[in-house]
Amino acid sequence: MNSNKLSPTRNFSGNFVDNNDEPYPSLSDYHDYEPNLEFDDSELHQSPDAVAQTAELIQMESNGINSPIADFTDDNFEEELADPSEENLDGLMYSPSYPVVDDSPTSKFANIDNYKIVDVKGDDSLGRKIIVVYAHRLPPSAEINHVLFLNYLTHTLDQYVEQDYSLVYFHYGLSSKNKPSLRWLVQAYKAFDRKYKKNLKALFLVHPTSFLKIVSQIFRPLISAKFGKKLNYIHTLKELNEHISLEKLDIPNDVIEHDKKLGGTVTPTSDTTFQPSSPLQQFGVPLQFIKDNYNGPIPPVVKQCVEYLDQPDALETEGIFRRSANTLKIKQLKEVANQGELLTFASAHEAAVLLKTFLRELKEPLLTHELYDEIMQFHTWDKDQRLRQVSILVMEKLPVDNYQILKYIISFLSRVMERADLNKMNAQNLAVVFGPNLVWSENETMSLVSIGPINMFTKFLLEHYNEIFMI
Repeated sequence: MNSNKLSPTRNFSGNFVDNNDEPYPSLSDYHDYEPNLEFDDSELHQSPDAVAQTAELIQMESNGINSPIADFTDDNFEEELADPSEENLDGLMYSPSYPVVDDSPTSKFANIDNYKIVDVKGDDSLGRKIIVVYAHRLPPSAEINHVLFLNYLTHTLDQYVEQDYSLVYFHYGLSSKNKPSLRWLVQAYKAFDRKYKKNLKALFLVHPTSFLKIVSQIFRPLISAKFGKKLNYIHTLKELNEHISLEKLDIPNDVIEHDKKLGGTVTPTSDTTFQPSSPLQQFGVPLQFIKDNYNGPIPPVVKQCVEYLDQPDALETEGIFRRSANTLKIKQLKEVANQGELLTFASAHEAAVLLKTFLRELKEPLLTHELYDEIMQFHTWDKDQRLRQVSILVMEKLPVDNYQILKYIISFLSRVMERADLNKMNAQNLAVVFGPNLVWSENETMSLVSIGPINMFTKFLLEHYNEIFMI
């Protein structure tokens, strides 16, 4: 069972961090910039010899010569690689020889997406998007274009870096056959600059091995203390379950079996049986259940969240729907809502997270499983016919109760967009936040290929609210 209380976790620096604290405050809540960059020059300890040695390793890889780091694995690295704790990549980080990550169109990523190396798993309990990376799904190095793969990673993260998000990396399955080169790792570090680190609230490294620790040592001089606090080594799925419900992650069987070999005792299960705790429950239940137990077509929790957020002060909150909220407070608000009582919010972020949480935890998405395949084809529709086709889908194919709630929410979001100059939430940003919470597949996990059409469809709903809903 998932524990709502997060236990202290050992971070990258080896210290314990209390995960029950408030989310790390960001100056972006008050300004459009954050002067405290993740890359901290004061933490660099230059070592010319180490820089030269690392440069030599990369040059060897470039010339096709096996370097000590090129073939080491978790079993032989101690014999093949000396202690790199003093190495520093500062000189290499700014080498002009690295190719620039381009802006390749999403269509080029279809083959890479088929490997399912990266998944998007909706939101965690704090309203943060969960991005998952599986090392065991990386194909042999000769079968994948690593530059294109890096583009794929940046494009995936670009969908979410403007809001709080969590990253889970399953290290199991990385070997000498499929691991990227050291040159690629340096290029990746360059590509994932401040904008990717700023709103990353937690990075979980699951099933870490000696290889991962060696790579961490290599990059350690370049990682600021602030970013280091976000890194957490997770040794078993049971430990991961204390932070993110395993049911949300849909963990592959190969990873589960590996966890068992390491002594893990948790087996993820998915309980599809609907058992409400009370007739007043609103979270995690079908819409029909709420309608049967409350008067009116709009669930009370949705109405109370929107009414609070519809106030001028809340509407003008910068980063509304992007920031997370305190875990304990969200849990308490859910308990109050499930008892049918009136909600009291201390901030706009609490109401925003609760609204997203309600939509995310519905037994079936608001736009229904039945319409998923049709929405996935949105980008193929002729632009001149999109308004007509979307109107038919929403007005005729969506159940009446779902339509009324969708209209209520989109109407409110259109008012949020009117204050975009202050809250920074335009149609594109709102689509990224709400799209995956309005529609998802019954059988497939989220990926870059599926998220694109979903966000495009949601953005179209927002931009054409009057034409679609006010007929």
